[in-house]
Amino acid sequence: MRHVFPSAHSRSHLSRRAALGATALIATAAAGTTAVLAWPRKSAPVPTAAPEPSTASATPSAVPTPETTPSPEIGADPVAGWSIEQMAGQLLMVGLPATGSAQALDSLLARQVGGVFLAGRSSAGVTATRALVDALTARAAAAGPSVPLLVATDQEGGNVQVLSGAGFTKIPEATMQGSWPAAELSTAATGWATELAAAGVTMNLAPVADLVDIADPSSNAPIGHWDRQYGSEAGSIAEHVVAFNAGMTQAGVVPVIKHFPGLGRTIGNTDVTAQVTDSVTTRGDAALEVFAQVIAAGAEVVMISSAFYSLIDPEAPAVFSPTVVTELLRGEMGFTGVVITDDVAAAAQVKAWTPARRAVLAVRAGCDIVLAAADSSVAPAMLDALIAEAQADPAFAEQVAAAARRVLALKAQH
Repeated sequence: MRHVFPSAHSRSHLSRRAALGATALIATAAAGTTAVLAWPRKSAPVPTAAPEPSTASATPSAVPTPETTPSPEIGADPVAGWSIEQMAGQLLMVGLPATGSAQALDSLLARQVGGVFLAGRSSAGVTATRALVDALTARAAAAGPSVPLLVATDQEGGNVQVLSGAGFTKIPEATMQGSWPAAELSTAATGWATELAAAGVTMNLAPVADLVDIADPSSNAPIGHWDRQYGSEAGSIAEHVVAFNAGMTQAGVVPVIKHFPGLGRTIGNTDVTAQVTDSVTTRGDAALEVFAQVIAAGAEVVMISSAFYSLIDPEAPAVFSPTVVTELLRGEMGFTGVVITDDVAAAAQVKAWTPARRAVLAVRAGCDIVLAAADSSVAPAMLDALIAEAQADPAFAEQVAAAARRVLALKAQH
C-alpha cells in the first residue's frame, strides 16, 4: 500500500510548536477521527555510490587548548568566531557508564565534545546520577565555550532502561505503553522526564518509532524480540510516539525518535551482526509514514539506523547514505532538526569502516551528531578525522558548521 507523507514546509522545531502539534494529534485520536495528511512527492534520487571502507585513520591534527569563547548574542551566527576544532566537537556524543566517573572523559571534555551518553545500567538513583552529571558539566564548562552539554541516556522502558533506583520509575515496555490511551501515555512520559530532568539528563534516546509488521515480531532481533515497538499499525504507533514526545518535552527533556527509516523488518541486530538489510521498506510505505507523522507533529531529533535499505539506497548503510539522510529525511520529509546516528562506536554493522571514516561519512550524509556510546575510546580518532576533513575540504567544513549550528540551536531551545 502506498502512503502519502504529511507536509513539512515551513515547520519550526521549537519545543512549544512540538507540544502544540502533539496535543493536536492526541486530541484528534481521542475524538476518533483521522487527520488527512498530504505531501508532494519529489522524484527519486539516484542512489549514491558506496563508500570504500578505509583501513587507515585520518591523520590527527594538533588541537590547541581552546580559549573560552563568549556566548553568542541572540540573532548572531552561533558559530561565529569558532574554530573548526570547536565546531567538530559539538558533533560528537560519547559514552560513559552510568556508574562511572566523570574524570574518565576529561580528555574528551577538554576537546569540547558536545554530548555525553550515560550507558549500561545503573540502580544508583536520581541523586547519584545528578552528582555524576554535575561533575561532567563542571568539567565541560571549564573547557569553554559556555555551551551546555547534551546529557543523554536510553530510557525507553522494559528491557531498555539505563537509569533506575531511588527516584526513577520502572517504565513498562513499549508494547504495554502502546495499549494505553495517548493522553495517559503523555502524562506518564511527563513524569518519567521529570525524573530524568532531576538527574540532569537533557535528552532521551527514545521513543522507538519502528513499525514491526512482520508475521513473527519476536524474530525481529533489534525491536520486536524485546517488545520495544508501540504496535503493528502505523497510525497507532505515530499517535503513541507523539504522545511520548509531548510528555518528555513538557518536562524539558528532548526526545529522539528512532531508528529512521525503520528497524522493524530486519532479522539481524546491527549492534552484533553485519550486513543487516531491510529488503522490504520503500520510500512511500507505512514504516516511513510513522516518521513523517511524528515529524509533522514537531519532532526535534531523529536517529538514523545503520542497516542497509535495498529499495531506498542499496549502496550504503542508512547512517552513511546522503540518499536516506539528506534527500529523503531532510529533502522529501522536510525535517530541519538535529539528526543523530545510531551508535557507531563498536556496532558490527559498521566494523568494515574505521572509526575515522564512520564519523566523516555520517556527517557527509547529513548527520549532525555522531554517537560513540559503546566505546568512547574511538572518539579521538573520530574527532581528528572530522577536523582533518574540514581543513582539507571547504564544502565539508561548511557541513560541519551547519551541523554545529543545528546542535547549538537545539541546546538554546532547552
